[in-house]
Amino acid sequence: MTPAARVAAAIAVLDQIIAGEPAERALISWARANRYAGSGDRAAVRDRVFDALRRRGEYAHLGHALSGRGLMIGALRAAAEDLQAIFSGAAYAPPALTEAERAAPAPLPDDGPARWNLPAPLIAAFRASLGDQADSAMAALSQRADVHLRVNTRKGSREKAQAALAAEEIETRPHDSVETALIVTKNARKVQNAQAYLQGLVELQDAASQAAILRLPLSDGMRVLDYCAGGGGKSLAMGARARLDIAAHDAAPARMADLPARAARAGLKIRQIGPADVARSGPYDLVLIDAPCSGSGTWRRTPDAKWRFEDKDLQALVRVQSEILPKAARLVTAGGVLAYATCSVLQGENDAQIAAFCAAHPRWQQTDRMQLLPGPDWDGFYLSVLRHQA
Repeated sequence: MTPAARVAAAIAVLDQIIAGEPAERALISWARANRYAGSGDRAAVRDRVFDALRRRGEYAHLGHALSGRGLMIGALRAAAEDLQAIFSGAAYAPPALTEAERAAPAPLPDDGPARWNLPAPLIAAFRASLGDQADSAMAALSQRADVHLRVNTRKGSREKAQAALAAEEIETRPHDSVETALIVTKNARKVQNAQAYLQGLVELQDAASQAAILRLPLSDGMRVLDYCAGGGGKSLAMGARARLDIAAHDAAPARMADLPARAARAGLKIRQIGPADVARSGPYDLVLIDAPCSGSGTWRRTPDAKWRFEDKDLQALVRVQSEILPKAARLVTAGGVLAYATCSVLQGENDAQIAAFCAAHPRWQQTDRMQLLPGPDWDGFYLSVLRHQA
């Protein structure tokens, strides 16, 4: 595909997303309908689409329209690319620019969706939650995130993992703040076919999640429950830290379908517990709740989500979180630990939840707290560690 054809494809995919189709589904549909597109073409179209979603407000302003075409005009204009060469009207290229599209846009405003690439209500929510740190967090969500790997220290050191990856032309550098983390600097798309990944030496996991697991008070012999396990990444990370009796539970067990294979690669055994059995499966020394949340700390990885998210969605999530906390707490042994985590930066999902829970359950006291904001080192993440006062 020519560069112009790739832009035309991105325009078509973006129009579907703006109309309400989830980004991943729209990209898959395009790829299936255009099987001539090679892997490089698919990757290039995907990159165009996700960049446009991260910077939708800015690009719509620069391109004079909230449409696939407007976003691509804005993206090319922001990158100082040759608009006339791409929008040429030639075969497989987008139609030529109109007179209105050729007009220079007004300067970007100092505030609002075109400046921060978030809907106005979310800009207000970020500022209410983060104060003077909100602007830097919002700016980070407009940038592409690095690919981070967690080194499974049961199988080898960070240096061994780097060497194994380098042998397959995957370049990495150690994370400055998280001892288990590597940042991929070249050939990230090769990771899932690399031997270091296939043999369980490394897993894909953001450094913020790794930092949270490193703060948990884990030691050999503990019974641990990953209460909202999803794909099980945090179960695997906990299992790499200590010799634990680990169980994983999720309200939708299908989310854990890949966990047995992942655990086998990592050299771990992780029991799976269904919703019908979890209430009588305790007690545990530590229960981790990786709660359903807005994902607002990770929106640069799922940028279409920030444009769909509404206050009613937040209120529904807050209710679910407040229901999960006491249920999980009942599974912790006297004197044990309850860890609550989200990949959100919004106060209503984080400190406000913990304050309400502790007020209603005075035997629980917070012993540790971590809040990381999206930036060059990691995604946004929140962790509160509570201990039961027997």
